[in-house]
Amino acid sequence: MKIALAQINPVVGDLAGNRQMIADALAQAREQGAELLLTPELALSGYLPEDLLLRRDFNRQIVQELDALTELTDGITLVVGHPLREGRLLYNAASVIRDGRVQCVYRKFSLPNHTVFDEKRYFTSGSRACVFRLHGVRFGVSICADVWHPEAARAAADAGAQVLLVLNASPFHLDKQEERYRVVRDRIADTGMSVVYCNTVGGQDELVFDGGSFVMDRNGCLECQFPAFESGVHLVTLDGNRPVAGEKCLALSTEAMVWKALTRGLADYVAKNRFPGVLLGLSGGIDSAVTLALAVDALGAEQVHAVMMPSGYTADISVEDARSMASALGVRYTELPISGLFDAYRNALAEVFAGCAEDLTEENLQARIRGTLLMALSNKFGKLVVTTGNKSEMAVGYATLYGDMAGGFALLRDVPKTLVYRLSEYRNSLSPVIPKRIIERPPSAELRADQRDQDSLPAYEVLDDIIHRYVERDESPEDIEAAGHDAAVIRKVITLIDRSEYKRRQAPPGVRITPRAFGKDRRYPITQRYIP
Repeated sequence: MKIALAQINPVVGDLAGNRQMIADALAQAREQGAELLLTPELALSGYLPEDLLLRRDFNRQIVQELDALTELTDGITLVVGHPLREGRLLYNAASVIRDGRVQCVYRKFSLPNHTVFDEKRYFTSGSRACVFRLHGVRFGVSICADVWHPEAARAAADAGAQVLLVLNASPFHLDKQEERYRVVRDRIADTGMSVVYCNTVGGQDELVFDGGSFVMDRNGCLECQFPAFESGVHLVTLDGNRPVAGEKCLALSTEAMVWKALTRGLADYVAKNRFPGVLLGLSGGIDSAVTLALAVDALGAEQVHAVMMPSGYTADISVEDARSMASALGVRYTELPISGLFDAYRNALAEVFAGCAEDLTEENLQARIRGTLLMALSNKFGKLVVTTGNKSEMAVGYATLYGDMAGGFALLRDVPKTLVYRLSEYRNSLSPVIPKRIIERPPSAELRADQRDQDSLPAYEVLDDIIHRYVERDESPEDIEAAGHDAAVIRKVITLIDRSEYKRRQAPPGVRITPRAFGKDRRYPITQRYIP
C-alpha cells in the first residue's frame, strides 16, 4: 500500500487557496497510486490562525471548504488537519475522509502552551483515540504535540493501531530534527507502532516550518526522510503494516539549514504579504552583506534594492565593497550620501544643543536619517524594508530605534553575530559573493571616527556565549561565571539585555532559528526591577 505525504506550505487564512492546495496534492497522490494522503496539522487553515479562530464566519468557511474536499475522496482516503467548531468548543482536529464521507475525527490531546505556542487560548483538548482500517492495516491518528507525550500514542495503540499517522506544524529551530527523532523513538518504544510523520513547510511571521517529514519502523529505524524546506508530495510504501525503506535525504550542515530557514522565511513573508520586493541599507559591513545575499537567494536579484548611505565617517573601502557586492549579485543599487542631511540636522539643533559635547545623540541621528530615507523609498515604491541587525546587537540594545531598527522585517533578528560570520563563509563556499575584506575587517557601525564594535562590547565570542546562557538557557550570573566568564563582563551584558527590552518590543518580526528567540519565546516586562 502507498501512502502520500503532503508536505505543503499553506497560507494562514487563505481557506480557499489551502483547500485547492490540498486538492492538488490529492490529485497527485491518486495519480501516483496512493491509497491515502496525509496532510500537516491545520492544513486547511494554516498554522496558527490565532484570533481568526474566534470568528464565526471563519469557522463557517472552514466547514464549507472541508465539504468541498470531501467530494474529492472517491477511492482514496484523506487525513486532513483543520479547526473544528462543535457548539461552544473548538478543537485542533483531523478528519479521516473516504468516498465522500467522514469516517472518523480525531481531536488533539496535548495543547502546547510554551515558547511560541498558545493553543490553550483557542482549543479544547480531546480525549479519545481515532483508529481506522485500510486494506487490513489499522491506522491511528495523532497531531504534533501529542507525540511529545505518551498518552495519545498509548490510547491509539490500546485501540488497536499498528501505524501512527502524525500531522505536524512543528516549527524549526537549530537541532530540532534530532529532538523529533528522539521523541518519536520514545513513542515507538512505548507502543511498538511504526510512525509516519508529516510536517508543514514555509514561513509564517517569525516562525518557519522546515518540513523534513519522515517515517520510522516499529524498531525506531529511519526508513524515509524527505527534504527540508521544500514543498512536495512524497510516497511511502507499506508492506502490511511495515514501512519499506525509501527516499532518504542527506542531513544538512547547521549553516545550510539556517540559510534555508532564513531564505524560506523571507520569501514567504514577502510573497504571502504581497510585497513587490525588498530594500535594505548596504553599509559595507558583514550584517548587511549577509542580509543582501540572503535576500537575493530568497527572492531573486530583480526583487532586491540595495541602498548605500555614506556619511563623513564611512570608509572608502566600505563604499567600494558595497558597490562590488551589489554588482556581483546584480541587484539595483543606489547611493544616497547623508552628510548634507546630517549637517542640516545639527544646524537645526545647534541652538538647543549649545554647550553640549557631541555624543551618542549625533551617532543616532545618522542612523535615523538612514532609516527615514529607507522608509521613504519603501513608501514610494512599496518594497519591504529588511533591517540588518543581528541577535547579539538586539540583545544588548546596540541598535537605534527609528534608525537601523526601522523596517518591516528583521531577517537576522535571531542570528548571533558569530553565526553571521559562519553564514558568510558558507555562502561564499557556494559562490564568492561577499567580498573577503568585509569578512576580515573588524566590525564597526561607522558613526564616529575610528569606531569599532569592541569599543563598546565584549568580543562577540564572549558576548554570544553569555547571551546564549542568559537568554536561551536562563542561567544565573553565578552559573555563567562558573562557565569561565568574567563577573564584571557578565554584569554589564545582563544589564544591557534587561534594559533593552523596550527596544525589542518595537522591533519588526524576524525568522526564529534558535530554541528561544526574543518575542513570543521570551516575554519579559519592560517596566521591572528584578536584578539577577
